[in-house]
Amino acid sequence: MSTYGTFNAPIGSRRAPALRTVGTRERRSHLTAPRVPTVGIDIGGTKVMAGVVDADGNILEKLRAETPDKSKSPKVVEDTIVELVLDLSDRHDVHAVGIGAAGWVDADRNRVLFAPHLSWRNEPLRDRLAGRLAVPVLVDNDANTAAWAEWRFGAGRGEDHLVMITLGTGIGGAILEDGQVKRGKFGVAGEFGHMQVVPGGHRCPCGNRGCWEQYSSGNALVREARELAAADSPVAYGIIEHVKGNIADISGPMITELARDGDAMCIELLQDIGQWLGVGIANLAAALDPSCFVIGGGVSAADDLLIAPARDAFKRHLTGRGYRPEARIARAQLGPEAGMVGAADLARLVARRFRRANRRRVERHERYERYVASRRASQGPA
Repeated sequence: MSTYGTFNAPIGSRRAPALRTVGTRERRSHLTAPRVPTVGIDIGGTKVMAGVVDADGNILEKLRAETPDKSKSPKVVEDTIVELVLDLSDRHDVHAVGIGAAGWVDADRNRVLFAPHLSWRNEPLRDRLAGRLAVPVLVDNDANTAAWAEWRFGAGRGEDHLVMITLGTGIGGAILEDGQVKRGKFGVAGEFGHMQVVPGGHRCPCGNRGCWEQYSSGNALVREARELAAADSPVAYGIIEHVKGNIADISGPMITELARDGDAMCIELLQDIGQWLGVGIANLAAALDPSCFVIGGGVSAADDLLIAPARDAFKRHLTGRGYRPEARIARAQLGPEAGMVGAADLARLVARRFRRANRRRVERHERYERYVASRRASQGPA
């Protein structure tokens, strides 16, 4: 593991300006970042996935650990991250660590302000981990890191204005313009799932009603299927038989599998989710006018069962349809590793800056040593 000589990890406020500078130069910097291996971390509600990623986005090794005690202490997740990084560093020369966290991350990419599936509230994750690891650490929202990965290595390559939408339990998102992730003034841009699309609609865990993710997400898909099954609807007989009457066993992947096998209700449910997806995308196109929407997350595994109705609804609801260029809608290519790959690639930018700073410190030390040696030589033996 690269230790950077005299690098003192917990430098807190001194690191923040450097990270803000990184954020404004991402487009240019990624082309000249050091081609060194870095570790990407993807933190979910129940697991931590870590991988060593090279400069071309290839995963050299990947590890995964469960976090069963996540609700008790943030330190449990921090300990898990440290263990995974140290394990990987035994076999790889790790130069930086990037973390994609499922939560709101502040503009300095230090604190996790709020993580709905973890007990993190205003948690200084970067500084705490930097105090335990001997390499630079970068923290970002997991949708931002996934969008960066898709732009660099996946479905968004070549796009200058990209919006990523991640469909999982809820809806996450990210905005990338001119090769720069747009995080907003406070770091929490891209929370598309909580746009209101149905006033007075379904209650959302965020506290509001009618949020987009209540109509186009994994939770929405499962809720609709379970409601039909609980009502003993004739259209639900196939899935009821599949779960042997245990309605609580109905899951998103199961619905997708049955839809692929031709179950009419499951196909219809995915079409409904896709249509709501298209409505939301049309709203985002009116606001942001990107050239490409990349759809990722677990629900996107349904592929054209979901994406095709989304494209149709997008065309029907797009403002100025027929008189404006239409954004491309593409399924993400990097799958569940996108957040991990993007976090590692963003960390490479931080590694470069700290490598330069460390090199300057080493050069100053070497000049001083040469100066001392020359003084001793000029003075001769005592």
